[in-house]
Amino acid sequence: MATIYDVARVSGVSPKTVSRVINGDAAVKKATKEKVNAAIGQLGYVPSTAARAMRSNRSGLVGLITGAISLTPNRSEASGLPDLFIVQGVQKAMEASKKTLLIADTGGQMDRVPELIRTFEEHRVEGILYVADHHQKVTLPPVMGSTKLVLANCYDDVGTAAVLPNDYQGQFSLVTQLIAKGHRRIAYLALSASHDATILRTKGYRDAMGAAGIAADPALYIPSDIVADDAQGEEQLLWDAIERVLSLSEPPTVICFGNDRMAMRAYGILRSRGLALPDDMSIAGYDNYRMITETLYPSLTSVDLPYHAIGIRATQILLDAIGGGTDMPDSPVLVSGQVHHRASVRDIPTPITKLSSIGRTIT
Repeated sequence: MATIYDVARVSGVSPKTVSRVINGDAAVKKATKEKVNAAIGQLGYVPSTAARAMRSNRSGLVGLITGAISLTPNRSEASGLPDLFIVQGVQKAMEASKKTLLIADTGGQMDRVPELIRTFEEHRVEGILYVADHHQKVTLPPVMGSTKLVLANCYDDVGTAAVLPNDYQGQFSLVTQLIAKGHRRIAYLALSASHDATILRTKGYRDAMGAAGIAADPALYIPSDIVADDAQGEEQLLWDAIERVLSLSEPPTVICFGNDRMAMRAYGILRSRGLALPDDMSIAGYDNYRMITETLYPSLTSVDLPYHAIGIRATQILLDAIGGGTDMPDSPVLVSGQVHHRASVRDIPTPITKLSSIGRTIT
């Protein structure tokens, strides 16, 4: 294997001059630089990244810990691949940084995370990104003082820099826009109440109703999902929840579902009762998982969970901290997603009051 001394010998310069050309840390004449680069190409010399890192205290490496790679093939449910999309956002943001991204997969085993963090630190990474598969609280071991850590799609109790989806704003915006389309009886069949996202979205749903002066009806809000992997139980809960809201003396005109997968199942349940969509019932989902929203008939109104943007924003924060920019945020950075209106929600015309010779009539 060629060394810096071999390059110096072939190019006829000193090893120190070769080092200056490689590292770009001092002015070198153009002709000299060309001779050194020609010798490097001739000998196939590869500079030692480790040695350069020791001198500069900068490895140029960023570590990423995720379960997206190993768990993706096992995901048969049509609910999207949040952590994989976040990783794609991270890779996009890393492209222009001239740093190398090292990806370590947990294999779905959280007890491997401390080991992976230590391995990254042994390789002198400048920063670490931890990506979760859903909005949740995590507990990670502390990193070395010189190593920066940013969490994506999760947060902790010690104030580590974190980037999260703005679940509150997403549901608030959806319900506000449904109200603007004339809907006032709006049901919300949510994910499990144990999810952080459900707590925030439920508050967004209720606040949007309150802001429009619509009294909350507890019968229109039903958690209709379970945390456990139980497809039969989920289907039964969803069927029961739909039956309950449709049996009300004043049923809803639109049903919001906790995610697009629930909404997709609801299409079949509602049609089995003879309801036409959206003429008899409007439907909205959450996630904007396009394999569902754009292939269903009618196409499904949904809210973006901005996974790519979460990955990009988390990477920007990390790279800025590595570069000595602004301080790391001490509270979660929230990323909002837009509402995508599609054919599953119909407008409800506002009743028009006309005056007649015998009084008011509503048409």
